[in-house]
Amino acid sequence: MRWGRGYFAAQAAAGAVWWVAVFTVPFVRDATLGSLDPVAVAAFDVPLFVLASAVAAFGIRPAAWIATGWTVLVALALAGYATVTNEAGWGVLLMGAAVGASLLALCLVVRGRIPTEWIVAGPFGFKLAAPGPGHAAATAVQIVVMWGIFLGILPAIIAGVEGWWGVSIPLPVLLGPVGVVLLVLASGLGIWSAATMSVLGDGTPLPSAMPNKLVIAGPYRFIRNPMAVAGIVQGAAVGLILGSWLVVVYALLGSLLWNYAVRPHEERDLESRFGAEYTRYRDSVWCWIPGLPAG
Repeated sequence: MRWGRGYFAAQAAAGAVWWVAVFTVPFVRDATLGSLDPVAVAAFDVPLFVLASAVAAFGIRPAAWIATGWTVLVALALAGYATVTNEAGWGVLLMGAAVGASLLALCLVVRGRIPTEWIVAGPFGFKLAAPGPGHAAATAVQIVVMWGIFLGILPAIIAGVEGWWGVSIPLPVLLGPVGVVLLVLASGLGIWSAATMSVLGDGTPLPSAMPNKLVIAGPYRFIRNPMAVAGIVQGAAVGLILGSWLVVVYALLGSLLWNYAVRPHEERDLESRFGAEYTRYRDSVWCWIPGLPAG
């Protein structure tokens, strides 16, 4: 709860500073509110965002709910406004970041922890693949679908919104070819990892059809999570190719989500199924940085 309360205190202070800047610095007002009347917005935002966050900093749960709910509402409203008018794009990004942080802080204040187990529940829960052939074909389909969504559709939407909202930051032209090289190398690593997982593990990379065997061959000899590394580098590379800093951030946020929310559950599942064999592997091969082969 302490971290949640600390965040709401910081949010209250940041909100107060932002409102001072809105009324004293025209650039801040234009970039974050566009043509909206700052007085009218402040009449609601100061009590429901700044003051509610300050009260939530004392551990008052209703205030935490109010501050978080208002933050979500404002972010959605600003996103709609920015989409229609091409204004206040930076305000959307700031409030979007506040939404994510406020939700995490709300969980800490209300529940005392962040329920990361929700991410691996339901259709994303850990389940073993059915024994038998067909895993390589299923893995190939998964790659096409997942890459199409997370490396094609979503980055295209993000890059388009970035330009439409007027929050683009020009990237050096040379980063485009660098992105192409990184994408090719990371894609090769991803395919190698997925093929090794499906052929030797008797399963697929998806949590809903996990391998039945512990795989420590191929790229897994050098790094514990080559598919995650490949996916993150692929996402960042697509951002460089598109010249979109938001797509690069999208990839980095995905890495944080996977490392702190998904990986602990995955590793506990592997330890429960493979015991000392997995423990020895985990202790001898790094998660993110390639090293000497295991064993």
